[in-house]
Amino acid sequence: MVLREEHIAVFQANWVDKATNLRAIAKMLNIGTDALVFLDDNPTERHMVRRELPEVAVPEVPDDPALFPLYLSLAGYFDAVAFSADDEKRSEFYRTQAQRLALQESTSDLEGYLKSLDMTLHLSPFDKIGRSRITQLINKSNQFNLTTRRYTEAEVAAFENDPDAITLQARLIDCFGDNGMISVIICRKLDENWVIDTWLMSCRVLGRRVEDAMLDFLSKQLGDRGATEVFGSYIPTKRNGLVQGHYASLGFALIRAADDGTTHWRLDLTRRPPYNAPIRIAAEAEVSSNQK
Repeated sequence: MVLREEHIAVFQANWVDKATNLRAIAKMLNIGTDALVFLDDNPTERHMVRRELPEVAVPEVPDDPALFPLYLSLAGYFDAVAFSADDEKRSEFYRTQAQRLALQESTSDLEGYLKSLDMTLHLSPFDKIGRSRITQLINKSNQFNLTTRRYTEAEVAAFENDPDAITLQARLIDCFGDNGMISVIICRKLDENWVIDTWLMSCRVLGRRVEDAMLDFLSKQLGDRGATEVFGSYIPTKRNGLVQGHYASLGFALIRAADDGTTHWRLDLTRRPPYNAPIRIAAEAEVSSNQK
C-alpha cells in the first residue's frame, strides 16, 4: 500500500461499532464529530453512522472501489479556497495531538502534565505572511469562537494598519512539535473603550490554558496604551456553547445578558491576578508601530 501507519493520525481497528470509533477519533484529535467524513463501502455501516451521528458527512459510493476517489472528490468535502503552510502540516498536527492525549490519559496530575509539555506561545501582530491563515481561521472556526464574526482577507489586512486595533496571531510549540497557528485576537478601540471584537482558538489546544497566556499578553499591550479595562461579548450560536463561560473563567465581570443569550463582560486590568499558566510567552514582534 502507498499509505503507511505513520500517515494515519488515529488508528482504530477493533470490534467496536463505527459510530463509537468515530467519537473516539474526534476525542483523540480534539475536534468535533461534525468535522469528520466517514467513507465505507458497506451501506449498512453508512446507515448506522448517519443514524447515530447525523452531523458526520457520509458520502454514498458505488460498488466499484475504483470509482471511490472520483465520488469522494466530487462531493467537495475537501475543497479549499486557500492552502496554507499550516494546512500542509495538518496531518502532523493531528498525529502529535494524539500523542499528547495519550500522555494526558496516563497521568492524574493535570498541572504536571501541562508543565511536562514544555509549551511556548509565540505571539505577533497580524502580518502579510499569516494573513491567509488568519482569514481562514476567522471564517472556519465555530466552536471556540466568542463572536463568530467573519472577515475577508482585505478586511484582515486593514486591521494590520489600524492604529485603533491590537491584533494577535498565536503559534504554540511544545515538546511534541509545532501546533501551528492556534489562536487569533482582534481588540478594537471603540469610542474610548477597548473591546475584544474577535477571539477564537483551535480546538487542538483546549484545556492547555492558552487563553490565560493570550489574555496576559493582551492586558500588557492594553496597559501600554493607558487602558484600565477591556470589554468582551459572547454571542451564542448552535456550535460555540463550550465558550459560554469563557470570560467568567478569566475573571471578567458580567455587565448584562440579553434574551437571546448574548452576554457582555468587563475586566478591570488593574486588579488582574499575576500570570501563572505553565506556558512561556515569546513575543516575536511587539505590536507594530502603526498600532502603538
